[in-house]
Amino acid sequence: MNAPSVRLVKIGPRAGRVSVSQKRVKIAAVLPILPIAAFLFSLTVGRYGIPLPEFFRLLRMRALGIALEGNFSTMATVLFGVRLPWILSALLVGAALSASGATNQGIFKNPMVSPDILGASAGAGFGAALAILNSFGIPGIELSSFLGGITAVLMTSLFTRAVGRHGETVLLLILTGMVVQNLFSAFTSITKYVADPNDKLPEITFWLMGGLSSITWREVWMLLIPCAAGMIPLFLSRWQINALTFGDEEAQSLGVDTRKIRILLIFSSTLLTSASIAVSGMIGWVGLIIPHLTRLVVGPNYKTLLPASVLIGSAFLLLVDNAARCIFPTEIPLGILTSIIGAPFFLYLLLKRRGAAE
Repeated sequence: MNAPSVRLVKIGPRAGRVSVSQKRVKIAAVLPILPIAAFLFSLTVGRYGIPLPEFFRLLRMRALGIALEGNFSTMATVLFGVRLPWILSALLVGAALSASGATNQGIFKNPMVSPDILGASAGAGFGAALAILNSFGIPGIELSSFLGGITAVLMTSLFTRAVGRHGETVLLLILTGMVVQNLFSAFTSITKYVADPNDKLPEITFWLMGGLSSITWREVWMLLIPCAAGMIPLFLSRWQINALTFGDEEAQSLGVDTRKIRILLIFSSTLLTSASIAVSGMIGWVGLIIPHLTRLVVGPNYKTLLPASVLIGSAFLLLVDNAARCIFPTEIPLGILTSIIGAPFFLYLLLKRRGAAE
């Protein structure tokens, strides 16, 4: 009689780690579907939803140069003149803020850090408020906002170098960033105080609330170029970000020039933040909660964390913007809705993290 076969099952911590790793790889492989699904869903909702069969038919007719008449002409005007610029800008802003947040969390070795830690958001907000006060127009607002964000980060870097000592760079960057952030917030308050309460003040206030209601193809291109310029260095530097999360000494032992790579990463993430704010206004919480949530899903390795944050963040902001447009008869400012969603959700993540630690 043959002896019964015995199946050996490997158990233990390593097997558990392999299982978790395989699960995360499978999840990461599915993530590219999220922004695509959000894109297609966004076409069908709103006051003038476009059914997906009609969308693909419009694309085919446009590609073949077929003349559009009647209902198709109206649908094409809505799709190519309004809907696509808005959808693409929401995807780009969500991706940029999430990538910036994930990068800053790696640079400062703290998952609670957000993109505005160096004062970029406050500086961009002041630049926009100043441009609105002086009636610079939309191009002037976007340029002034971008310059304000860059100026704030340069001030943070200069102040850190002026008062810094070896080994305290990260802590001093955070502290001086808080100082610069409050300084530019005060400048914005002064701008609002002297603004005409019947004209400029409502415009400044509405812009600071954040939104994508007046996006055109010009804003999309203005956002796409700096997003590409900021994203490429971040994606090429993912292993250096991994090294920085272990500390400067460990990173230097791996051959990383911590000073140069930190400057490159800070400039790239600031470029993403400032460009996003220049187009969309102040939209908070995306750069904080999305990388934190993504880390729980795919793990802390920036090889997958950074692209996963981009994918989840782009889909998240687009879906939230859909909600801002559809929940109430009038559109809710996007920055308000992200705060309503982000604050309690982040509190939930903190409580969950505390429970796991205990």
